[in-house]
Amino acid sequence: MQTREKTFQPTRYRWSRRQYEQMIEAGVFDEDARVELLHGEVVTMSPQSSRHATIVTLVAEALREVVEEGWYVREQLPLALDPDSEPEPDVAVVAGVPLDYFDDHPSTALLVVEVADCSRKKDSTAKVALYAWHGIREYWLLDLVEYHLVVYRQPGPDGYAERIVLSSDETVTAPETTAPIAVENLLL
Repeated sequence: MQTREKTFQPTRYRWSRRQYEQMIEAGVFDEDARVELLHGEVVTMSPQSSRHATIVTLVAEALREVVEEGWYVREQLPLALDPDSEPEPDVAVVAGVPLDYFDDHPSTALLVVEVADCSRKKDSTAKVALYAWHGIREYWLLDLVEYHLVVYRQPGPDGYAERIVLSSDETVTAPETTAPIAVENLLL
């Protein structure tokens, strides 16, 4: 007689953005927890090395110098993309001024930038698909492992139609900006 062994299959619970924000307000997550909501799942964010944090700051400063009036640069703050996703990109350029988002996070961005070292796999798969699906006009992936900038443009439901890899000796121009940015100033 053959016995079948039962295996435990955990059930994943999907959270809405509203539930996720209620958990944050209730203190469910440790105040130092680095988490974000992607497709209804609460996922951990990679710890930040000093290099990663410095590059995030440099990218934000470079964009602030060239972004046109009517747009502003946010660092590591949520985007309320849909009822089940609230990612926290390293840098995002959004319309308006900070007070426009006093009651709700922005639901879109002109440009999103992720600095990828430990988070490279998630940033180059799940996040690129999420941002394309939601029509984020341009997505930059600063790859600190391969030491280049990947620029994604022309978003659609099947991903970005355009993918350009730029080396440190090239420049990049973001949408709604006044001047190009040297890639080497972003990668260090």
